[in-house]
Amino acid sequence: MASWYGVPFNGRRTSNGEIYDMHEFTAAHRTLPFGAVVRVTNLRNGKQTQVRINDRGPFVADRVIDLSLSAAQAIEMVGTGTSQVRLEVIAGPNPVAGVFAVQMGAFLKQENAQNLKALMEARNLPVTIVTFDSPNGLLYRVRVGRLATEEAANQLAAQLHSTDQFTTFVVRLDE
Repeated sequence: MASWYGVPFNGRRTSNGEIYDMHEFTAAHRTLPFGAVVRVTNLRNGKQTQVRINDRGPFVADRVIDLSLSAAQAIEMVGTGTSQVRLEVIAGPNPVAGVFAVQMGAFLKQENAQNLKALMEARNLPVTIVTFDSPNGLLYRVRVGRLATEEAANQLAAQLHSTDQFTTFVVRLDE
């Protein structure tokens, strides 16, 4: 499932440091490397576009990619807001190489992030808190692990979800 984003993110920094321009053909993905070029096909109408990954997200359970406004317009999904899509990596860095983590939560209050961090550290898991300047204010993202494969991160995410009912997301750590 794809969604799209525009205002209020337009003009803000993306996760790779660029300024987001909703009129460019870019997208956010949780794990594909920055610079990867992806062909996105809208399964409702067969329309295709190509986007370059320059941001992280979406952090909504059923979505795999957030397209820029222009990319969403190109495949005619602006009106519906979301659409079933097929993704194909067609260029760029190796999509399976990297270091991965499990995002456990994102909090507006640093104290809440610290509490979750302490809970995870009590289980002897490596935990970090990463800040993100969102349109709604500074978020404190709690991430667990430094895993060599996305598969290992998916296993940890499933384990944390099944034992604690956390909503988890696998993310690539861009260093």
